[in-house]
Amino acid sequence: MSQTDAPGAASYSEHKSSCILALDIGTSSVRAMLFDAAGNTQPHMQGQIPYKLTTSGEGESSVDADMLVELAARAIDQALAAAGPLAAHIAAVATSTFWHSLVAVDADGKALTPVLTWEDTRARQAVADLSQELDQQAIHERTGARLHTSYWPARLRWLATTQPDIFKRASQWLSFGEYLHRRVLGKSVCSLSVASGTGMLATRARAWDSDLQRVLDVRPQQFPPLGDLRDSLQGLTPPYATRWPALREVPWFPSVGDGAAANVGSGCATENHWAVTIGTSSAMRLVVSPNNVVPAGGLWLYLIDGRRGLLGGALSEGGNLPAWLEATLKLPTLAEVEPLVAALPPDAHGLTMLPFISGERSPGWHSEATLDILGMNSHTTPVDIVRASLEALAYQLGIVFHELLKASGKDASALTLIGSGGALLGSPTMQAILASTLNTPLHPSLELEASARGVALLALDVLNIIPDVAGVETRLASPVLPDAAQHAVYARGMERQKRVYELLLGQE
Repeated sequence: MSQTDAPGAASYSEHKSSCILALDIGTSSVRAMLFDAAGNTQPHMQGQIPYKLTTSGEGESSVDADMLVELAARAIDQALAAAGPLAAHIAAVATSTFWHSLVAVDADGKALTPVLTWEDTRARQAVADLSQELDQQAIHERTGARLHTSYWPARLRWLATTQPDIFKRASQWLSFGEYLHRRVLGKSVCSLSVASGTGMLATRARAWDSDLQRVLDVRPQQFPPLGDLRDSLQGLTPPYATRWPALREVPWFPSVGDGAAANVGSGCATENHWAVTIGTSSAMRLVVSPNNVVPAGGLWLYLIDGRRGLLGGALSEGGNLPAWLEATLKLPTLAEVEPLVAALPPDAHGLTMLPFISGERSPGWHSEATLDILGMNSHTTPVDIVRASLEALAYQLGIVFHELLKASGKDASALTLIGSGGALLGSPTMQAILASTLNTPLHPSLELEASARGVALLALDVLNIIPDVAGVETRLASPVLPDAAQHAVYARGMERQKRVYELLLGQE
């Protein structure tokens, strides 16, 4: 592990020709793009490659590790080709990856399993078993995470039970970011950010949790070395050194969890700027001091870096919900019917939806939860169902919002809520529903690649090219203002959804 030699007191003007290559590994595509020394995207200097996860009725949500490495490499190829001579000015490579991934590797560093994504719910029984064995509240307080299928403890127990040969052969357990770096650089560092999303990090100690390691029968050496954002690595493995001569000597910073990156990239690196993101999934997050916060039951506490924590809640649903309705129920896409959806009065469809197509995370953490739609009759239309899905998402985010207000002690009027994510920014109707549900102005970000921009800004901060990510201005659209009458309607709809939730799943 090598530490980046930051350029001291050098001014922005001395580095204004520098740029950052940002790699954003999502669950539907891989993107690589260049940002200038002020954190602005370089037009047309990017690559993007979509892909599909492997899914099954048993709850699998995975992707082949080596295939994903190659997709990332191809996206970098595209970005470097588009950059042309500017590639020579790349000062660092920064990476954002989807949080909560897990891949087992053997002693030679080869993947023994696919990359399990946050959406994989096959470890449901392991959650139930561990819940009987362990003090859930104590684990939540130590790690900032609940026992849930999204996190490593349940997955490690599930692998030990269902694939014991692989469990025994595993030399190390990695997130995808570390696996990518080992293929490209020959070595890796697991950032505190990524580690905090595994459910295996003792957050305040900034160390892998020894009690969980003992219970799960895993050894400390099976976990990757931890580091902070400054702990960069240099020197490509021979195939990639030949493939990318412009990147041979530049530092690669440890991967950062996509939610942490999105907060920074959307202008939410201060306590009074809260982020709400609706992409494939959804989340609401605010920056906190990690040593002074114990998350409430419905929330989690992760890290941006060694100094900054991230308190929030996440849903497994977002843009994947209308996409699922389109693919499975053959409903029209939201883009096709947005004017019709917008024209419907709030909560006038008579439907109550629990939107859990991939189990539930915040606030109730029911891995076994399913999609339920109540109230359909012969007059229910496809547009009704699409509208109900958007309102259901807003209601779940509303619950998270109120938990965050309670945990932070803040008044909604004292904060700025900034929206990002393709599913949210691409739908004015979703923006309007969310603003009125929360009864809070929503400021859509004009930074369309919040996660990629976030890791670029963090890299620029570490390199001392910018003074502090918290001071970087973010372009925002005019706020979407709440409608008081609609808020009252949505409040009743949210209460109705809560009653159905309690009937089917119990108390949150």
